[in-house]
Amino acid sequence: MKQTRGRLAAVSSLAGKNGIPTRSGYAATKHAMAGFFDSLRIELAETGVSVTLIYPGFVTSEIRARAAGADGQPLGHSPLREGEVMTTEECARIMVRAIAKRKREEVMTARGKLGLWVKLIAPGLVDRLARQAIEQGTRSNDQ
Repeated sequence: MKQTRGRLAAVSSLAGKNGIPTRSGYAATKHAMAGFFDSLRIELAETGVSVTLIYPGFVTSEIRARAAGADGQPLGHSPLREGEVMTTEECARIMVRAIAKRKREEVMTARGKLGLWVKLIAPGLVDRLARQAIEQGTRSNDQ
């Protein structure tokens, strides 16, 4: 990697920037990824190897339906409105562009970027919005 000034890319989640209710274990792993790859970026800074950390929002997949609920059993459904999330193709396009530009990180959605700014000045508001988003998504799937 050092000889070719290579690129490392890690795909995390917005859960690595903000906690997500009902997904505490998942959020913890994504926060750990951020710390690990930030440290790696600093260690490799003088070598020409770039480290890009990708933070997609919700991407169309079946992972949420397979996620474990509070009882440890698979949810069997997604708590979100799947039609309102990013496609895997769009996610891949954004990732490739960020890696090619050797960006430090890429927060993929406008909502995610706005959330990071709001968190700086009103972190409690971001917590409440995260809780509401999960609750609303859960209610819409129960109907």
